[in-house]
Amino acid sequence: MNLRDLEYLVALQELKHFRKAAEKCFVSQPTLSGQVAKLEEELGLLLIERTSRKVIFTHAGDELAAKARQILLEVKGLKDMAKSFQAPMAGPLHMGLIPTLAPYLLPQIVPHIRSEFTDMALFLYEEQTHILLQRLEDGDLDCLLLAYLPEMERFGSIDLFDEALVLAIPSQHKWQHQAHIELTELRGEQLLMLEDGHCLRDQAMGYCFAAGAKEDNSFKATSLETLRHMVAAGMGITLLPQLAIPLETEQNGICYRHFSAPEPSRRISLLYRNNSVRRPCFNQLAALIKRHTHFD
Repeated sequence: MNLRDLEYLVALQELKHFRKAAEKCFVSQPTLSGQVAKLEEELGLLLIERTSRKVIFTHAGDELAAKARQILLEVKGLKDMAKSFQAPMAGPLHMGLIPTLAPYLLPQIVPHIRSEFTDMALFLYEEQTHILLQRLEDGDLDCLLLAYLPEMERFGSIDLFDEALVLAIPSQHKWQHQAHIELTELRGEQLLMLEDGHCLRDQAMGYCFAAGAKEDNSFKATSLETLRHMVAAGMGITLLPQLAIPLETEQNGICYRHFSAPEPSRRISLLYRNNSVRRPCFNQLAALIKRHTHFD
């Protein structure tokens, strides 16, 4: 038994498909299948029920795969610890970001990360919050940049900045001449929202519902840019995070208006596993982001 055998088992348990598991492990399907069979022979246990249609793990297989996942995380932790002692900002860093943050924050920080941390190999992943949290927990990602929610208390976190949520309205809207909007003015209004799975949707809905607004259920957007185009077309109003707001307060058929204090906002944080040995790296990375993040 070796670590590669454990990687094959974990990948197969995760994907329930020999070809996909082999592709994830960068080996041929016969190689993966053969090694799993040898592992079963070595342990004297049937780990997988093989059928022509699907892969079914036995109870023993599920238990051993869970233990194998823990072992692989510990091994990764040992390797990360060695790297952190050698040079905290060197080597690969796998960082995940939410879609409502990545396109607007990355252009501001990536050039500085590359110039200041020249020995770092940065790998970026854009996914919805629940997927990122699972990948962080599984050890696939080293850290996340996202909007902090109470359910994230099981992870370590470093607060980066508070980002205001700004109202986007069509250019001919009744509020176009107001410099600021009172949140209570949303009462009775219908707002366009992102589809389920985006944490910004839940945060925006929380503020809107508290103000007496409702969601426009006729349409749910897949991205902020889709929401922006819908507003420009006169289809409704919405809330957008400040990093996504252009310098001009009126542009391309849209007026952007801040709310009067206290403004609705979301807290952007860097998340990591509590037992991660790369905390010195995350501290320096967080300091860089704070220095180089600016709002238009």
